[in-house]
Amino acid sequence: MSTLQQRRNRPVRWWTALAAAIVVIGAMLSVTHAATAEEEPDALAQAAKIPNDQGPAPECAGSTAGHVHNVPDKCHADMGGPANGDFIDIRQVRPAGRGSQAGRQASTGTFVSVCGTNTEGHHNSDNFIVAPGVTNGAHHTHDYVGNVSADGNSTNESLAAAGTTCAKDDRSTYYWPVLRRTGKQGSDQNNDGGGKDGNVGIILKPASVRLEFGGNSQAKVRAMPQFLRIITGDAKALTNGPANARAKWTCSGLTNRTTTKYPLCPRGSQIQRILEFPSCWDGKNTDSANHRSHIVFPNSSGRCPRGTVAVPQLRMVLSYERQNGTGFALDSFPEQLHAPITDHGDFANVMSAQLMNFAVQCINSGRRC
Repeated sequence: MSTLQQRRNRPVRWWTALAAAIVVIGAMLSVTHAATAEEEPDALAQAAKIPNDQGPAPECAGSTAGHVHNVPDKCHADMGGPANGDFIDIRQVRPAGRGSQAGRQASTGTFVSVCGTNTEGHHNSDNFIVAPGVTNGAHHTHDYVGNVSADGNSTNESLAAAGTTCAKDDRSTYYWPVLRRTGKQGSDQNNDGGGKDGNVGIILKPASVRLEFGGNSQAKVRAMPQFLRIITGDAKALTNGPANARAKWTCSGLTNRTTTKYPLCPRGSQIQRILEFPSCWDGKNTDSANHRSHIVFPNSSGRCPRGTVAVPQLRMVLSYERQNGTGFALDSFPEQLHAPITDHGDFANVMSAQLMNFAVQCINSGRRC
């Protein structure tokens, strides 16, 4: 028998070759995955490098622990702003593309906490998260909904014991810098956080406030711990740069167009501020030294970074009646010149375990609650 005939009669062991190929490909994928995991930056470690600078400069702090400090005039000086370049016609903003695609384990439901629009007039220029125990720690005025006791001296105990404007007895506190109609003096012209800090104008009451907790595009969410504190945005983004800015401005009916500038909206449309909060928790801490390194944002694929777990993501949508021209501005630290990129928000979770678990069940099951 010829050599050619012997080869033709020999069984073709194609499966052996296929198995070998699978082993090789699997090894290559394992190496690639390991390299990717090693190369992925430690998001919590990166967040820990961000300065703790969201409160006042030390020399600009007001009263602390009952002691009144002499504050230099520079801490209150009206430095101007906003500039004409801080405004843009929303129709000149390009529509955004789609976000990360939902995975098989996505948590697609929502829970909305209904807390009103601060018709009670709960305002102060404190910030118990970034400047605890400090009076006028923000040098700008905040709108509050939810917990009715929130001020610079708030503690876990005082928040838990207080009433709330929210339904379902959600005693959490939600707050953000006020928006003003400029060109006229407001009732707080001579007050800290108002005219004394260069924030001049009539405070605009939101037409609506939506406080929505959503899920994660790649995973189910876990319950937030009670008293978890979260901040979003950078109140000093004008001088710090945009790295930690999270300002999003838009107009109703055109919400696929967002900008870091003040939007000039067409008639019939409302000004909207969108504040999205980080939602990948380290699983241990309710706060951190810079108020950022215990909870971070998902990565570009929507996944929570290693060392973190997904919790409900708070999304605030604050809507205001359209203003004529450029006659409106955000409260800010004086040196931030009322720049729209400095928009920011704060949240402290004071929901009961029962209410938080209900929210998690809604989100993980894809319901709208």
